[in-house]
Amino acid sequence: MKYRLLVASVLWLGSTAYAGDLAVKVNLPQLKVAEYHRPYVAIWIEQPNQQFVANLSVWYDLKKRDNGGTKWLKDLRQWWRKNGRELAMPVDGVSGATRAVGEHGLVFKATDAPLATLAAGSYELVVEAAREAGGRELVRLPFDWPAKKPVQTSVKGQEELGVVSLQIKP
Repeated sequence: MKYRLLVASVLWLGSTAYAGDLAVKVNLPQLKVAEYHRPYVAIWIEQPNQQFVANLSVWYDLKKRDNGGTKWLKDLRQWWRKNGRELAMPVDGVSGATRAVGEHGLVFKATDAPLATLAAGSYELVVEAAREAGGRELVRLPFDWPAKKPVQTSVKGQEELGVVSLQIKP
């Protein structure tokens, strides 16, 4: 049952969103550093007053023994303070492995959690990245749910994140 929720709620696609879905693309840039570590990334929804609403995705090191990768989740400071410390990782449909350099697409179906229960209103998509022996960065993309017309917006990070884009189709 939990496996079905994972497959239904998050589809890893690089394509555009389908009707009523929310598509997110996160670009992780290649950094010129001596010791490169893949970033931990948290993607969640907040109200405009920065009150936490729902987790969409959290990427961290799943390969460490005894769930040791969770030790570094607190480096995602904003996410950790708002909701991360309350979670027992891994979380089906939310957590996953860190990603390599490049563009990564996620599609969240409007009929599945958490979007199915998201009240109409204004929100922000928040993406935070942190790297071991590296920096931290957070970007925000405002949006209205449900969308009355197609939405396509993006923001470019300064260092840890490249272009982060959001697409919603009514």
